[in-house]
Amino acid sequence: MNKNLLRKHIEAYVKQLAANSEQTQADKAERQERMDFYQGWTADRMKAMSPEDVSKYLSKLWAMMIWGNKQYAVNKVISANGLESFRCELTALVWGQDSLEKRWDRFRENIKSVGPAMMSEILCHTHPDFCMLWNRRAYVGLNYLEVNDLPKYDYQFTGARYVRLCKVCKEIANEIGKLSGKEVNLLWVDYFIWSELQVIDNLSGLLKPVNKKMDPTLVEVEKDKKSFAHNEIRDKIADIGQWLGLQTDMEKKVADGAVVDAVWEATIGNMGRVIYVFEVQTSGSIDSLLMNLLKSLNNPAVQGVVAVSDPQQLEKIKKEAGSIHPLSGKLKYWNYEEVMKVHDALSGVYSSIIALGLVPQGF
Repeated sequence: MNKNLLRKHIEAYVKQLAANSEQTQADKAERQERMDFYQGWTADRMKAMSPEDVSKYLSKLWAMMIWGNKQYAVNKVISANGLESFRCELTALVWGQDSLEKRWDRFRENIKSVGPAMMSEILCHTHPDFCMLWNRRAYVGLNYLEVNDLPKYDYQFTGARYVRLCKVCKEIANEIGKLSGKEVNLLWVDYFIWSELQVIDNLSGLLKPVNKKMDPTLVEVEKDKKSFAHNEIRDKIADIGQWLGLQTDMEKKVADGAVVDAVWEATIGNMGRVIYVFEVQTSGSIDSLLMNLLKSLNNPAVQGVVAVSDPQQLEKIKKEAGSIHPLSGKLKYWNYEEVMKVHDALSGVYSSIIALGLVPQGF
């Protein structure tokens, strides 16, 4: 981390705090209110959560601001995991006795549709003295400070990486404390990152084409992370469809013998349904992928099928699909890096629109 650059921004931030005492006090009150809310959910209270409690608990997260209809996202979490399993794993994550690294990895292994942004926010609000808050803005800020080995994709975010980043943010908190004379926790560090470290060049850099040398092919992803990579891409495809106003589903049976990773569905007047099918390839047989897509075309509502993988895998899929006539004109190819890029762009756009308050929550 570039300490000189950090101190330069802390000095500017401390001056800003002093110059705008009203906003400083408002931010302090907001932090305290959020900490009080999440710290009030004890282990016993979590274990007894109703679906309404889960909705109240998750909907307050900043990470949920990308959803106009937050209840949709909450229902997705409950249906994907089951209420009892979610309560149990959430309690273990927040209040468990294992190390933070182990608790993080266990939750990631067992719970779907809750990513590092939501997990870290829950932990930061509950344990702000030693848990940091991670999101795309944190990536921008820490990258600007020249922090090395930042995870670009969710599947790269292990418990070990989270613990390391918590230590980095603790260093930042200590530096802010030295220059401000105040006790600073890691939730306060998040406010600092948002206020001081969102430089234009770095923000725009999130939407630039991915550097091919930096990102591994899906074949090269470590074996124990392949399921995380697959699920992250699948979930993001579903999110993109939802933001585009389509009905979406995951692990969906669309025809006999064809359960696919994700579907986008639209109803066109009285003409019926139109379905687009997506299969993500991170490992396994290409023949199996093509057979699954071929079977899905037995459903007359399926108008297109999409294979999602890295460029090398997509070339192999194209080569093998060339001899399968029924797939001709129906099979499309989507680079997983483009999926990530589109998801980042749409989430930013959607968050900005939601922040305007033009659409009532839950509309």
